[in-house]
Amino acid sequence: MAVKFDVIDGKIIASDAASVESLNKGFFGDAVDGKKNKLSLSPEEALYLSDVRNAEVTRAGKKLDFNQLAFDHRDKRKFLARYFCYRDWRDRGLIARSITEAQGDYGRSPVVKYPSKDFTPPKITGKGLFFNDDLMTTLDEEEDKILFENYWFGQWGTYKAKKHGRLLKLDAYETLFLMRHAGLKCNIQEKRMVQEALARRSDFVSLYNVYEDFRLRGFVVKTGFKFGTHFRLYFPGAAPSLEQGEWMHSKHVIHVFPREAKMLISEWSRAIRVAHGVRKTFILAIPGEKRVEREELDFLLYHRRKGGLIENPKEDKPKFVMMALSEEEEIGGAELARAIERAKELGLDLVLAICDRESSITYYRVKRIEMPKSKYEYYEIEWTQP
Repeated sequence: MAVKFDVIDGKIIASDAASVESLNKGFFGDAVDGKKNKLSLSPEEALYLSDVRNAEVTRAGKKLDFNQLAFDHRDKRKFLARYFCYRDWRDRGLIARSITEAQGDYGRSPVVKYPSKDFTPPKITGKGLFFNDDLMTTLDEEEDKILFENYWFGQWGTYKAKKHGRLLKLDAYETLFLMRHAGLKCNIQEKRMVQEALARRSDFVSLYNVYEDFRLRGFVVKTGFKFGTHFRLYFPGAAPSLEQGEWMHSKHVIHVFPREAKMLISEWSRAIRVAHGVRKTFILAIPGEKRVEREELDFLLYHRRKGGLIENPKEDKPKFVMMALSEEEEIGGAELARAIERAKELGLDLVLAICDRESSITYYRVKRIEMPKSKYEYYEIEWTQP
């Protein structure tokens, strides 16, 4: 692309006719003061054109290289990650435009509907023994087996071999749920049991709240330890085993990310990739009270129409909105929740673009889950390739 532009008073301007025509065809830049013969470029656009398209950049008649052009933006938050995410999208032949162009509701935000039904647990007459250090409860009466076989609470006998042993083992989330909703009595009071759990992990209440919310909607929620997440999830109607005796496998895992929590992007991304690797849908749960948080959306993204033609700003609506992130960056639950909420307001798919230390970009697509009567926000997050 034979393009020339100048840096004038901190603004990046293309004004010669050939450059303006070429940039307009590629959907770069914005008209200056409504003049079609002069375009203003964003820093990402200018760096991309200089870096990849060999555009000529000058300031006061002197040519600028990439670092000279980028110097004024070096201290901006996640600037380089944002640039590399922009570059990767453009390198795929796709169009990306500034988030400042967003207008109204584009009506392209996907919603995944989950089945839900009210669940009333049975009343428990037996008494459990809670082991403080293990955060587990055992029940050893034969009638307690019904909790496992009919409602899939705990594990009777041995995992995948229920006839091996005669104990029902409940984890801390199951124990607390049955205390609150089924009248389970233990050697420890509910308040003390919660204190013991919080001493072991400070996010216990947040995790329990998500567990309870899904259980009351009729879902079965079990440990997700083997898959690197907090829980694995089974839809209403799931049972410990099928009629022919084969074990039922979960298709979803849940990771709880409270609004007040923060996490390294690399750790969060790893959990999603593990779920993808074992062919399970990754569900992000965000419990906690909504609060005002800054949003960090970066670009409106155009994709492909049916038939493979590239969407463009003149003829099409954007399909996605991008939040660019760095591998080494921390993200908060409230920050991510606000970005997801803003994408919902725009009626667009949210794409999380993560730039790693080699400037390779990994994309994750976020879909909102609709579950009647649920108290919290849940999202499916899947690895995607644009």
